[in-house]
Amino acid sequence: MSSLEERGEVGVPVATAPSSSSAGLGVGAAGAGLEAGPGVQGGQEQADQEPDPDAPPKKRVRLLQEGEAGKLEERLYVVLCCTVCLDLPKASVYQTDCNVRVDLPMSSFYQCTNGHLMCAGCFIHLLADARLKEEQATCPNCRCEISKSLCCRNLAVEKAVSELPCQCSFCLKLFPRSVLERHQKEECQDRVTVCKYKRIGCPWKGPFHELTVHEAECCHPTKTGNELMGILDVMDQSHRKEMQLYNGIFSLLCFEKIGFTEVQFRPYRTEDFITRLYYETPRFTVLNQTWVLKARVNDSERNPNLSCKRTLSFQLILKSKVNSAMECSYLLLKGPYDDVKIKPVIYHYVFSNDANETDYMPLPIIDSIECNKLLAAKNINLRLFIFQIQK
Repeated sequence: MSSLEERGEVGVPVATAPSSSSAGLGVGAAGAGLEAGPGVQGGQEQADQEPDPDAPPKKRVRLLQEGEAGKLEERLYVVLCCTVCLDLPKASVYQTDCNVRVDLPMSSFYQCTNGHLMCAGCFIHLLADARLKEEQATCPNCRCEISKSLCCRNLAVEKAVSELPCQCSFCLKLFPRSVLERHQKEECQDRVTVCKYKRIGCPWKGPFHELTVHEAECCHPTKTGNELMGILDVMDQSHRKEMQLYNGIFSLLCFEKIGFTEVQFRPYRTEDFITRLYYETPRFTVLNQTWVLKARVNDSERNPNLSCKRTLSFQLILKSKVNSAMECSYLLLKGPYDDVKIKPVIYHYVFSNDANETDYMPLPIIDSIECNKLLAAKNINLRLFIFQIQK
């Protein structure tokens, strides 16, 4: 029996024989130790980076694979990122119940005819900017023409991005993008939450793992009724504003003369030296009267394409002649085939032959992203309601 067999180390050379990748790791670790400088610190860093010689072979192989996967994720990030913002959007949410796939619109990826990728937000912004500047939208990489008809979504990229890791903004741990939103809303112990006594005025906000301790020590449950009355009055005021809107809509539905129609805004240009973009609908008939709707971008500012904030305002015009003043309430909502988010607002105006145009009123869209959706579309489709008030 050899000396190795006597010491029980026959399998050691086979188990610790370095492969090509592990040999490279050892060289890199040694190099890191030399760069750290001579002495105890460099030797300690070298020991921390080298694989444990006493670890089982399978464990060492698994660690090397995880290191390689990290490098692969970095390479995929560069390959799959948007060519405009050089970033990855939030991942799509895929539901397997009943074989239905639901994806978030702003997490989509579009590709030009040459295959260059653009996230949905940048893609819509490019189309909106081209509309404002009266130019053909082009891919920022290859300058080929892009539009909703020329570009298509890349589902393979969307699914691949949903599996890439992303850092939780609260606990800073890495999770696949497909589950990150659920983790941040429901599972993360560091997510920001509010006290259950917020309804009676508690202003506390903090990490979820401190919620139980705070609620046990919260002073709001012990306040007297007189102290809580002032807090509840402020909350009731905001609630009254919301209820006033809905009650106003329900009261309008009781009117005798109600008309509605789907309207389509088409883009046009002014004839000024510096042309401006505006929208106008064809003439339509509601309540036996002829009407026209106009809309403008950022209240006709000179260069709306230079602003990141985008707004739309509209004007209702009575084109037919009336025998007497016509008092109306009106509101615009999204059309049956659009996904734009609009908050309903009721406007009021008294039409006559001398005052047949309303002022420009803001189209109550949520934010600039929704405005870019409308500008990027070929036409804007909305639904108009007009309620005639009987005297």
